[in-house]
Amino acid sequence: MKKNNLHIALVGNPNSGKSSLFNALTGLNQKVGNFPGVTVDKKTGSSTLSAGLSVNIVDLPGTYSLYPKRADEWVTYKVLLNQDPSVRADMVVLLVDASNLKRNLLFCSQIIDLKIPVVVALTMMDLAAQKGIEIDVDGLERELGIPVVAVNPRKNKGIPQLKKVVELRARQLNLAPPRAFIANNALAGGAIQDVKKLFPEISDYTAIHYLINHEHFDLPEERQGQIESIEATHNFNHTRIQADEILQRYARIRQIMKHTVAEPDPLEKTLFTEKLDNLFLDRTWGYIILLGVLFLLFQSVFWIAQYPMDAIDWLFSRLGGTLGHWLPGAWWSDLLINGLLAGLSGILVFVPQIMILFGLITVLEDTGYMARISFLTDKLMRKVGLNGKSVMPMISGFACAVPAIMSARNIENRKERLLTILITPLMSCSARLPVYTMLIALVIPRHDVLGIFSLQGLVMMGLYMLGLVMAMVVSYVAKWFIHLKEKSFFILELPIYRAPRWNNVVVTMINKARIFVVDAGKVIMVISLILWALSSFGPPRRSEVAARFDREMQQHPARTADLQKEKSASLLENSYAGVLGKVVEPVIRPLGYDWKIDIAVITSFAAREVFVGTMATLYSVEGGKDADQQTLRQRMASARREDGTPVYTLASGVSLMIFYVLAMQCMSTLAVVRRETRSWKWPAIQLVYMTGLAYVMSLIAYQLLS
Repeated sequence: MKKNNLHIALVGNPNSGKSSLFNALTGLNQKVGNFPGVTVDKKTGSSTLSAGLSVNIVDLPGTYSLYPKRADEWVTYKVLLNQDPSVRADMVVLLVDASNLKRNLLFCSQIIDLKIPVVVALTMMDLAAQKGIEIDVDGLERELGIPVVAVNPRKNKGIPQLKKVVELRARQLNLAPPRAFIANNALAGGAIQDVKKLFPEISDYTAIHYLINHEHFDLPEERQGQIESIEATHNFNHTRIQADEILQRYARIRQIMKHTVAEPDPLEKTLFTEKLDNLFLDRTWGYIILLGVLFLLFQSVFWIAQYPMDAIDWLFSRLGGTLGHWLPGAWWSDLLINGLLAGLSGILVFVPQIMILFGLITVLEDTGYMARISFLTDKLMRKVGLNGKSVMPMISGFACAVPAIMSARNIENRKERLLTILITPLMSCSARLPVYTMLIALVIPRHDVLGIFSLQGLVMMGLYMLGLVMAMVVSYVAKWFIHLKEKSFFILELPIYRAPRWNNVVVTMINKARIFVVDAGKVIMVISLILWALSSFGPPRRSEVAARFDREMQQHPARTADLQKEKSASLLENSYAGVLGKVVEPVIRPLGYDWKIDIAVITSFAAREVFVGTMATLYSVEGGKDADQQTLRQRMASARREDGTPVYTLASGVSLMIFYVLAMQCMSTLAVVRRETRSWKWPAIQLVYMTGLAYVMSLIAYQLLS
């Protein structure tokens, strides 16, 4: 098939059906990346319009007008003004929501006056019909002077017709919209003409935007100075010009709608959406329903993801065992099994949580409830420097901080997005559960409080609440130190309730998993190999330890199995990781830990649940054959220090639990923070403040309970 280098930009207001149309046009032939310089999703894909024409489509962030306020709106703005060197738009497919025609036509009118080849995809016709709105599509096309096609991408209706119109329009790219929507030249005639002398190819309306936003354009200093001079010469007033323009556009839009749209009396009936909002946004029931929804979201991620995660663990365990049986005992086989394979397992085991979490979040977004969650929580979040959109990443962090941080992209304000990213790892993710469960069973007695509440259950809940409370405190303090002057406006359109688009849910799940595996997975793999090297190699005395155990196994073949376990633990103790544990032991001794706990803390940086596996290896050294008949909890309970005192007491156990609540021990989280902030500065700050906070709080807990 003949390929074409034609680039089509997909634009529209938020909630206009843009994602559905993008998926309908491209299917799975799409890629997700970032626009240069900003952490905003760049979704591109290919679509076949006809047997001889295949085009590239870029899905631009939603925006209400050509006067951007947020980072994602600036992305769309620069592409449409041809100021983004990485993305060019030969033509535009503009989505217009038929159920909110007046608001959507403002953006449409501005794009028309940019003189870009454009086709309008009229969406939400079924919702307009439910509201009693009738639209003369042919009449609207005549009034606007550009092609208009009614589509329903959720049901794949109108897509062939849209492709045909886009194909015909693509063959006439030299034909811009025939007439201006308003008389732009009358707004600032002299200044516009002077700018067009510098840039003869642009339209009158584009010249206005050069006058207003030229500082944000990539222009030579000479041109910047000339535009500044034109502004001064003609006394160009940005605010007045913008106000006059908007008033004229809405006046023309009212005339167009008068001739092409029939609307019912707005007081005729209360819509279904309004009736639901009376319940979901109620000051009492709204919060009760919200807590129920969030509880089900967290539990669903935990319950559903557990099965595929266990399957991945089992698969890699069997694969590692098989390779260990068949491969020779060489360094390269150990690298393959305990380095590469373990690192790959640490990456893929997160994929079920990422896919399920983003799938459920997409369902909440598609149904319209996500906007209600942000609305309900905005007041509380603002008191600590956040806003309502911060709540979903934080709640998602109870499952896994990695997808939670990725979902913070929905927060437009840079300061609030950064604060959300910095505190989300304080939410107790599911990887901490094995650590909590083991330590609670070890140091918290099994008895009930008030006859009905389990003390162990209350401690578990307290650990989760501790992370949440500390996140609020950290955000409140950090907001005074992050000096970003971007104003925060929580302006939120509450979309109507509707059924989720299941194909969109599936595509989103696949794309989010792909982003994590490809981008964050690279860093995870590198750090996994570093940890393997630290645990597998050591100073010269490590070889002496190995030789000593080999001699003992030759002398006592009946004890080979027990000696092999002791050898593994001793080799780990004498590895570089073990040496590091001994070196750091004086630092962590005030917290009640010994060097074995320190090694577990270090190795669990790859993944917090590795703590349990490390403990199982270390504590198999004592007890000989009887140790195989003991559980890990029993072996840890019998652990003693050099002076004979128990290692795990109430004080040391609580201290360790608090440390795991607050410490940053997840390299995948740091990798994603690096990717989202595009800097190592913020992951470093995060690592330092969380480790420091964990140390201080654990120290206080141990000293108080000792």
